Amino acid sequence: MKRLLCLLLLSSILVSFDKSAPKVLLFIKEGSPQLEFMLTNEVGKMSEILRQSGFDVTIATISGEILKSGTISLKPSLKLNEVNIDDYQGLILPCMTLDLSGPEMVSLVVSAADKGIPVAAQAGSVVILAKAGLLNGKKYALNIDASGNPDFAGGIYDGRGVVKDGIIITSGTCPWLAKETGYKDGTIELTQTLISAIRSKTK
Repeated sequence: MKRLLCLLLLSSILVSFDKSAPKVLLFIKEGSPQLEFMLTNEVGKMSEILRQSGFDVTIATISGEILKSGTISLKPSLKLNEVNIDDYQGLILPCMTLDLSGPEMVSLVVSAADKGIPVAAQAGSVVILAKAGLLNGKKYALNIDASGNPDFAGGIYDGRGVVKDGIIITSGTCPWLAKETGYKDGTIELTQTLISAIRSKTK
């Protein structure tokens, strides 16, 4: 029953009940060995919170192909190269996307930040923000202090919790890390902080 409910939740992510609702782009990594766990415990929670708060959630991946893992099947709305960041009021990156920190992803987050769009990233995805130079002079969260990494050299490590510095919001602990380490999962707080950041800009 739990898996069925999760499947129904994820199937409803792409449905927008209000076409005028502010839009948030949620980017998912394909091919993760923990894909089902991430979709159920991280992406599902983020999407549910956003939708219950009146936001329209659009999911994108590199290829746009159907994601399948265990009992979960999810069709993204867009490929990365089809995204027009001007269409969105917020961007959120779940964990496990650090190996996607290539030019396209870096360009996406830089473009969002340059336009004043709040950007939220959790655990591994914080690396993308670092590579994009968005952590320079800003406080950030990560499960470890990455100050010795050249990409993080300009950032200010501020622990594993959720940290907001301007329009950049980071969380050091995703559900998988929480399960493995016992640290507090930041998924809910990260998403709620993004919502607050978007609303403060649209008042």
